[in-house]
Parts: sequence; C-alpha cells; structure tokens
Amino acid sequence: MESKNDRYDSPWKEAIEHYLPEFMAFYFPDAYAGIDWAKEYIFLDKELRAVVQDAELGTRFVEKLVRVTEIGGVESWIYIHVEVQGTKQTAFAERMFVYNYRIFDRYKRPVASLAVLADEVTACER
Repeated sequence: MESKNDRYDSPWKEAIEHYLPEFMAFYFPDAYAGIDWAKEYIFLDKELRAVVQDAELGTRFVEKLVRVTEIGGVESWIYIHVEVQGTKQTAFAERMFVYNYRIFDRYKRPVASLAVLADEVTACER
C-alpha cells in the first residue's frame, strides 16, 4: 500500500535519478560546474542504505548518494538530501553531519553533502 509520503517522495526521487545534471544545475550551480558530465555518474543506493538505516521513519525527505567525476578526473561522492517540513527541525544539521560522517567512516570517502529545504523557515533561522 502506497503511503502519502511515498506519493510525495517518488517524484523527487525520480527527478533526481532521471535529471541529475539539470537538478544540480538548478539547485547547486557551483557544484554542477565542477562535475564532468561527459563521464558516467552512478547512484549508490545500497551504500546509502547501509549508513542511514536508522533514519527517522515518517519524516518527509529524499536522499541520494551519487558517485561523480570532477573536472580534472577526481572521483567524488555527493550526498543529496531533499526535505519538506512545515516546521523548524532542530536536529536537521546534526542529522546531515552524522550521515556525512557515517559515509566517510564506512567508505573512507570525503562526501559533499547538499540539501534542498522546501519549507518556510528562513536560512538564518536554522
């Protein structure tokens, strides 16, 4: 049975998976400019599940871990987090830090963590 969150999250997941270059260009133009889009990029769903398996259930967010090649040939990992919330969530920054560290600790790979927050809280309130 499909939940309300599944109906909401699926379009975001599909958009990121099918339109990653466009997604990055729109939301993160500086990061987009540093990626060699002629090279293959790979979604690391299994690796991400291994480090975030204890994430809060019911929270409306989408996460993706992607291996990309930077201009210059360096392989990099990007953790993308899209979250919609109606209220300020004090644990957000800590959760982003923990996931970033868990990915680094498990795979010994530096990770760029990027977040899209679609709520009404201003950045200075976070």
